[in-house]
Amino acid sequence: MHSGISTACLYPMELEKALPALISMDFHMFEVFINTISELRPKFIRELKKMIDESGSTVKSIHPFTSGFESFLLFSDYDRRFNDGLDFYKWYFHAANMLGAKILVLHGQRNDKRSRISETEYFEHYARLFELGNSFGITVAQENVNLFRSEDPLFISRMKKYLDGKCAFVLDIKQAVRAGKNPFAMCDAMGDRLVHVHINDNMPGKDCLLPGRGDMDYNLLKQKLQNFGYNGDLIIEVYRKNFIEMNELKTAKDVIDALAE
Repeated sequence: MHSGISTACLYPMELEKALPALISMDFHMFEVFINTISELRPKFIRELKKMIDESGSTVKSIHPFTSGFESFLLFSDYDRRFNDGLDFYKWYFHAANMLGAKILVLHGQRNDKRSRISETEYFEHYARLFELGNSFGITVAQENVNLFRSEDPLFISRMKKYLDGKCAFVLDIKQAVRAGKNPFAMCDAMGDRLVHVHINDNMPGKDCLLPGRGDMDYNLLKQKLQNFGYNGDLIIEVYRKNFIEMNELKTAKDVIDALAE
């Protein structure tokens, strides 16, 4: 395992500024958060790739700006929009290929009782997107997200069982805590299909802190990851409001570097 960071930590700093700022703090593995459609244009992606290559860095994953619209684009009962949504996500897969990323992070459908698709239909929609991603060499990984269907470890367990291994998951500690779920239970539910980790910290009353600032039992997390044969990385993901000085990110990196050894 290695430490990395999401460019989302510096949002709303523009992506082409956030990336070199993080590189200057000795980060060299990234999740790139695409914030708008113009950032999917090949010219823009090539500029990012140049920064990555010149610094000897790696992009592990990308995060779509359309995460908030996936209920509408990918998980509704309107088939034509679903098919158009699949076509649109090819833009992300092309961008991931250009950057050398292998994972696309999926939020999925909001936990809306008015949803007109069943849980099985959700799994089938995901399976189509997963298969499409595979055709580009990209793993579409379902993240556990507060207020989304994926917030519940039992849902994740059912998804894993239904798809019989043809799935992948992203564990986000803060999202589990926000949903009132145990992050270790979520980790267990994802099991050997866990491919990516958004790491952060927490304590009572504070659900998102920089690593090392809270009560999270990282040794237990590491043990569970090792038991599942996890060979991914640990990507720091917090919000800009969770730290004051930029050098606090470097201190958090030291915490995760020690954990990843």
